[in-house]
Amino acid sequence: GGTDAQLKDVIIKPDAPSSLLLDKHADYIAAYGSKKDDYEYTLSEYLRMSGIYWGLTVMDLMDQLQRMNRQEIIDFIKACQHECGGISASIGHDPHLLYTLSAVQILCLYDSVDAIDVDKVVDYVKGLQQEDGSFAGDKWGNRSDYLYSFYFFCSSAFILSGKMDTINVGKAVEFVLFSVQQQTPFKCTPGIKCEYFNSAIYCCTGFLSLTGQLHQLNADLLGWWLCERQLPSGGLNGRPEKLPDVCYSWWVLASLKIIGRIHWIDKDKLRRFILACQDEETGGFADRPGDMVDPFHTLFGVAGLSLLGDEQIKAVNPVLCMPEDVLQRVGLRPDLLS
Repeated sequence: GGTDAQLKDVIIKPDAPSSLLLDKHADYIAAYGSKKDDYEYTLSEYLRMSGIYWGLTVMDLMDQLQRMNRQEIIDFIKACQHECGGISASIGHDPHLLYTLSAVQILCLYDSVDAIDVDKVVDYVKGLQQEDGSFAGDKWGNRSDYLYSFYFFCSSAFILSGKMDTINVGKAVEFVLFSVQQQTPFKCTPGIKCEYFNSAIYCCTGFLSLTGQLHQLNADLLGWWLCERQLPSGGLNGRPEKLPDVCYSWWVLASLKIIGRIHWIDKDKLRRFILACQDEETGGFADRPGDMVDPFHTLFGVAGLSLLGDEQIKAVNPVLCMPEDVLQRVGLRPDLLS
């Protein structure tokens, strides 16, 4: 991939890491969760539940989940569930659909969804659907868009199987299809500048997969646009004229996997870029080589390598960003709603 417009890129140094440092990454994540007094840890309280999901999921993908404090994490999630059924990012925060999903995913990793009041969660997430078919993120109705529709249907895949009769699935599909039809990556032609983040494309593609509507997309055109995100360094960017970022090794690759076009990417070059983003001393992945590592990019770096077929890592599901063996254990197929 790559066009004349994509001038921003990084240079991978000859001494950059070129092999996967699994043990160091496991040490980094295990240590990160124990540093509760650190300034960085304190600042991230507003997204604590998602942070725990990132850390635990990557630990499970590396087959190191046993190193984390299972009971402490389950107790934390229980303390974050509100009377309405929704779950918050941290104790004392307001409940939100995204953090409710993160909490359910964490409990699935531990096969402990029954630790929370599931019926109340079901009522909470179902109550977030709006008249136009979309879903709000919280009771305030803020940002009712296709992103929250995707979060809802991910939650549904885990907890609403067989309980979808009170949800207007048809209207939800209509809303998302209308949304994506307004966005250029889904209908752009060569020469049009598509200003749209691939994380949102991933959410739309995942939603359409969960609802059996992938046929509504032009997979070749979308696949072409996604592959154009690969730069000479091998890394993927979120949109034209932006620097590559390890997290797009997930957003772009997972979307390509879902639509059956992952073989259009230069996998060797992308793998080289991802590995170069490791910190050989501390462990963990950064957004770009030489930058500061964090759990977010560590998950998506490892998950990207899983999609590329790295046999040292468990297989990851491209729609739900969970280990495939976990989904099999809880009896879940991502196509349950289609």
